[in-house]
Amino acid sequence: MITLYPAIDLKEGQAVRLFQGDFDKLTVYAPDPGAQAKKFGDSGCEWIHVVDLDGAVAGESRNNVAVKDILKTGLKVQLGGGIRTMKNIETLLSIGISRVVLGTAALKDPELVKEAASSFPGQIAVGADAREGMVAAEGWLETSQVKTVDLVRRFEDCGVAAVIFTDITRDGALTGVNAQATSELASAVSIPVIASGGVRGLEDISACAALAHKGLEGVITGRALYDGRIDLKQALAAAKGELC
Repeated sequence: MITLYPAIDLKEGQAVRLFQGDFDKLTVYAPDPGAQAKKFGDSGCEWIHVVDLDGAVAGESRNNVAVKDILKTGLKVQLGGGIRTMKNIETLLSIGISRVVLGTAALKDPELVKEAASSFPGQIAVGADAREGMVAAEGWLETSQVKTVDLVRRFEDCGVAAVIFTDITRDGALTGVNAQATSELASAVSIPVIASGGVRGLEDISACAALAHKGLEGVITGRALYDGRIDLKQALAAAKGELC
């Protein structure tokens, strides 16, 4: 059994999806993110994965109004995008965010991640966004020379709740989740891993659920839900291992 995280990516207050992180290939799916989150909750979801796309590029939170609307649903919110200071982390946790995701900060300011994980155990996640095995940052506009597994190993035993592993080349592309790379990462580190990028059908969710014993904690899905390729209630069943 794993956790299913429906995704809401925010740009200028709207729920959108990008293709492989490209801001020029954007589709608006929901002008009211709060209403979209409520639909996910009404279908049985407990968590929502939210990314502040504007914040990821700007280096500071930019969609706080939409985030607060999502929080009004009472769902647990996992939020990333432009969160790079302790003050920002503290503010977001104080308004009700359940888990803060640090991506660029994990690459460029690892001590911040360690300090935050120590101060807020169970509420800090690391975003490991990879392009051909190398970590990307700054809203995926930069690709480093740091391997994904090497980044994640920096944060073992410091209280990080989860690692969100995204294969950028598959994100929004509906090409199938990279189960092999996700499984390899989950097996190589002690921190629970959440898969992201490329989910196109129930088979991807079932494949992730089958890797729970290797340390896979959850899977994020976005475009396939918005396009109607996946029925959310069936997806929740697949995450629980109830579908073959």
